[in-house]
Amino acid sequence: MCRSRISTWKWTKPTRSTGPSLAFVSERITAADVVKVAKLARLDITPENLERTTAQLAGMLEHFADIDALDLDDVQPMTQPYPLTNVFREDIVLPSLDRDEVLAAAPYAEDGRFRVPPIIGLDG
Repeated sequence: MCRSRISTWKWTKPTRSTGPSLAFVSERITAADVVKVAKLARLDITPENLERTTAQLAGMLEHFADIDALDLDDVQPMTQPYPLTNVFREDIVLPSLDRDEVLAAAPYAEDGRFRVPPIIGLDG
């Protein structure tokens, strides 16, 4: 049985020899950046988790930088590793749920639509 690296990976606090240093973290992404993104994504990151999350995101950015550094001039761009063929079907209108019944079950509805909290403009 083959175990993937992801299934056996466990986060440990970064040190000089095993992970991104705090200096590196501050060069790539700051705690303020993480707080802003968390707020936009409506994630509650506690102050205790902020340093760890910042280090993890910095590690991801480092991995992306490694990928960017690869010489891929001779590699053909592709969107999928295997050729795909779309299978189209005729668009047929079928009975569905009653709009008023679905909206009545929603926490918030307005003018025949779902009402959701705004996420744009939370940084100001």
